[in-house]
Amino acid sequence: MLSTVDTDGLDAAFAALGDPVRRTIVTRLAHGDATVTELAEPFELTQQAISHHVGVLRRCGLVDQRVHGTRRPCRLNTERLQSLSTWIDDQRRAWDDRLSALEAHLSESETL
Repeated sequence: MLSTVDTDGLDAAFAALGDPVRRTIVTRLAHGDATVTELAEPFELTQQAISHHVGVLRRCGLVDQRVHGTRRPCRLNTERLQSLSTWIDDQRRAWDDRLSALEAHLSESETL
């Protein structure tokens, strides 16, 4: 069972990923670090709007941002993505188990 903090973190991460711009940013960062200016290139959005999206991703732990001289590159937090993936896998296994049990029950009922 997840703690309240973990549940809140999952809620925030999945809510953040509900936005197509943020999903695109995550996809871009999966290929390597990028600044907000670089992240803004494919969008018809202001740099301020992209900074807002990066802020949402930072607050939920999906993106880290560091200072490197005058640059502030963003990096995907792969550990956080792994925790989301683990949660999804756990849910898939639980449903597979339930469906297998239902299938076994239905097969048993047919033979009676």
